[in-house]
Amino acid sequence: MTIEELDKALAALDWKISDFCRATGLHRNTPSRWRNDGVEIPVWVAKHLALLLDVKRLHGEYIAPQVIEV
Repeated sequence: MTIEELDKALAALDWKISDFCRATGLHRNTPSRWRNDGVEIPVWVAKHLALLLDVKRLHGEYIAPQVIEV
């Protein structure tokens, strides 16, 4: 996963990087190391974000109220 992909996924979730850190238990400086120090983003991050995006999509399809135009 690239920094751009990380940013795009977080934006799609309406999350800040601090929200992701709190949700996953990451230290708040870890994403800065990915962005500024060239530290590789772990594979689990992409998988975790993909699951969160799936949950958001499913919620929108099956749980959130549907607007029906008359």
